[in-house]
Amino acid sequence: MVIASLIMVDFLVEVGVEELPADFVSSAIAQWQERIPQSLAAEFLTSKTIEVYGTPRRLAVLIKGLPSKQPDREEEIKGPPAKAAFKDGQPTKAAVGFARKQGVAVADLELRDTPKGEFVFIQKQLQGQATTEILPALCIQWITGLEGKRFMRWGDGDIRFPRPIRWLVALLDDKVLPVKLVNGSETLKSDRISRGHRVLHPESISLPQAADYVAALRQGFVEVDSVVRKQKIDQEVQAVAKEIGGEAEVYPELLEEVTNLVEYPTAVVGKFEPAFLDLPTEVITTVMVSHQRYFPIKQQGADNLLPNFITISNGDPNQSQVIAEGNGRVIRARLADAQFFYKADCDEHLDTYLPQLETVTFQANLGTMRDKVDRIMEVANAIASQLEVSEDQQKEIESTALLCKADLVTQMVYEFPELQGVMGEKYALVSGETATVAKGIFEHYLPRGADDIMPESLNGQVVGLADRLDTLVGIFGLGMIPSGSSDPFALRRAANGVINIIWHANLEVNIKELIQQGVNEFLASHQDQESPVEALQEFFRQRIRTLLQDEKNLDYDLVNAILGEEDEEYTARALEDLLDVRDRAVFLQEIRQNNQLDNIYETVNRSTRLAAQGELDTQQLDPQEVINCELFESPSEESLYNALVALVPQTESALATSNYQLLVDGLTEISPTVSEFFDGENSVLVMAEDENVKRNRLNLLGLLRNHARILADFGAIVKS
Repeated sequence: MVIASLIMVDFLVEVGVEELPADFVSSAIAQWQERIPQSLAAEFLTSKTIEVYGTPRRLAVLIKGLPSKQPDREEEIKGPPAKAAFKDGQPTKAAVGFARKQGVAVADLELRDTPKGEFVFIQKQLQGQATTEILPALCIQWITGLEGKRFMRWGDGDIRFPRPIRWLVALLDDKVLPVKLVNGSETLKSDRISRGHRVLHPESISLPQAADYVAALRQGFVEVDSVVRKQKIDQEVQAVAKEIGGEAEVYPELLEEVTNLVEYPTAVVGKFEPAFLDLPTEVITTVMVSHQRYFPIKQQGADNLLPNFITISNGDPNQSQVIAEGNGRVIRARLADAQFFYKADCDEHLDTYLPQLETVTFQANLGTMRDKVDRIMEVANAIASQLEVSEDQQKEIESTALLCKADLVTQMVYEFPELQGVMGEKYALVSGETATVAKGIFEHYLPRGADDIMPESLNGQVVGLADRLDTLVGIFGLGMIPSGSSDPFALRRAANGVINIIWHANLEVNIKELIQQGVNEFLASHQDQESPVEALQEFFRQRIRTLLQDEKNLDYDLVNAILGEEDEEYTARALEDLLDVRDRAVFLQEIRQNNQLDNIYETVNRSTRLAAQGELDTQQLDPQEVINCELFESPSEESLYNALVALVPQTESALATSNYQLLVDGLTEISPTVSEFFDGENSVLVMAEDENVKRNRLNLLGLLRNHARILADFGAIVKS
C-alpha cells in the first residue's frame, strides 16, 4: 500500500551551455518530456506539472507539485523455490541467505503457489527516501542521457554534449540542491545563478526560488518557453509583412529552426533590389530559406515576391535598421551569385551538359551519372512498354529520361543542390523542350518526403520509377542491403516512392518483371555478384506491408492475408500487380468493418483447414474438371457441387473486373450449403475410409478454398 506525501515542492534544474544547434534544442526538449516523467515514476514520485524549456544557451525543466519524499510502501519480493528453501520443514542455507539479504527473519518468509510452482515470498515495509536524496543522481542522468548528433568533449573530461556546459542551476523551492557534474579535473556545482541575454542583459540572474524561473528570465530578456517564442515569431513575421503590404511565407521547418536560434526574437524587415526578382521564385526562396533563414514575403493576394525579406534577430531591437542593412548586404551578394549562375546556365542547351555527367560518380562500382542516365532510359522504356503508351508519349519519356540528371552539373545546382529538378525544368523550357518533358524532369524526384506531392505527369511517374528501380537494383546487386537504421542510399524511401507512385497514378506496372530485367542487366556487367532478385522482392514486400499498415491503417492480419507469409503464389502475385494488392487489402478492411467478413470466415476457414490434407492444385476453380459425381453418397455433396459450379462465373467476373464484392456475395450465398455439408441432416464424413470418396470430398472443399484465395489467404486472418 502506498501512502501519499503531504508536503509538495517545486524543483528547477537549468543546464547552461554555449550556443546549441537548433535541431538539438528541439530534440532535447522532446527527450526530456518523455524521459523525465518516466524516471520520476520509477522512483515513485509524481508531480502536478512538468515543463521543459530550451533556448540556444540553456535547457531547463521546472517540476511543480513534487512530493518532498517518496511514499512509504509495501514491496513483495520473490525468493527461491520452496523446495530449495526448505528441506524436511527446516530452512536451508538458501532460505537463511535470502532472509538475511532482505533484512527479515526466516519466520517472516511466506510460501505461495505460482504458475511455476511454490516459491518463497516476503512482504517488505519500505520507508520512502527524501526527494533531496534522489534528485541529484536523476539530474545527472537527465543531462548525460540526452542523445543526438555531433556531440563533443571539452577540457580533459569524458562528458559528451553538443556544446560545453558552463553553469548549472538546481533549486528545490528556494533552496539550492547540491548537484555536481564532474568532467575530468573540472567540477561544476549547482547554484541559483543563471544568465540573461548575451546582449540585452549580460549580467547574471539570481533566482529566488524555482517557481520564479520563467518570469525572472523574461526580466533578463530570455524567453525560455519555446512555444511562446514560436508564437511570438509567427505573429511578428505576419505583422511586419502586413505593414509593407505583403504576406509572409512561414515554412514550419524554418519557423521551428529560428525559434531555437534566438532567446529574444525580433522580426526585422530587409530589402534587396527589385531586379533580382527576375530570377525564378524557387531560386530566391531557396537562398532566403535554406541559406539565410529568412522568411520570403509575397504581395498580398498574389504569388509574386516582394523585394523584401524578414530575418529574426536575437539582438537589440533598437538596432533593427542596422541589422536589416547588414542582412540586406548578405542576401544581395547571394542573389548576385545566383543571377550570374542562372544567366550562364541558360546560355547552354540542357543536353550540352550530358558529357559532364561522365565526370560525376554515382557509385564507385556502378559508374558515373551518365551511366545511370543510360540505365534509367532502359528501365523507362521497359515501363513504357508495359503501359503500352503511344509513340509520341514514348519519345517524350525518352527525352525526359535523357535529360533528367543534366542539371546536376549546372552552376546553379552545384551551388544550390536543393534546386535539382527545379532548375532542370526551368532550363529544359529555355532549351526549347516541351512543357511535359520539362515537368517530367522536375517531377521524377517526387515524392521527396513523406508529405510531399506526387508526380502528376506520366513522364515524371515513369522516369521517377525508373530512377528508383535502377538505384535499388544496383545497390542491392552490390550486396549493400539496408539493415537496422543504416540506409545510406535511402533505399527504403526509394522503394516507398516506387509503390506510392504506382498507387497514386494507378499504373499497371509489373514490378516483379522489372526487377528481373534490371537484375539481368546488372549481372551481365557484374558477373562476380550474386543475384539480388529474392532479396529485392522480399524488400518490396516488406515496404508494401509497412505502407498498408502504417499509411493506410489496415489491420496487420488482413495485410498478411493479402501478401501471404510463406505462400509463394501470394508473394509473387503481390509484385505482379500492386494495384490489385492495394485494392484487395482495402476491400478486406471494408468487409471486416461491415461484418461481411464474419459471414464467410468460418465457412472458408473450416474448408481451408481440411482442404490442406488434400492435393488439389490451388489454381483449380472448375468442379467439373476434378469432381466425380458418381462418388456422391449424400445430397449435401451434390448440393455443394452445384453451388460451386454456379460460383465459377462469379469468381471469374470478380477476377476480371477486380470487383471482389461479386466473390464475397458468392461465398456468402454458398455458406448455408457448406454448413449443411458439414453439420446438416445429410452431412458427410470428409475423411471417409474409401480413398476415392475422401479425395472427392477434399476436392470439393479445396475448390471452395481456391475461390476464396482469389481474394485472400483466409488462414492468415484472425477471427474478430
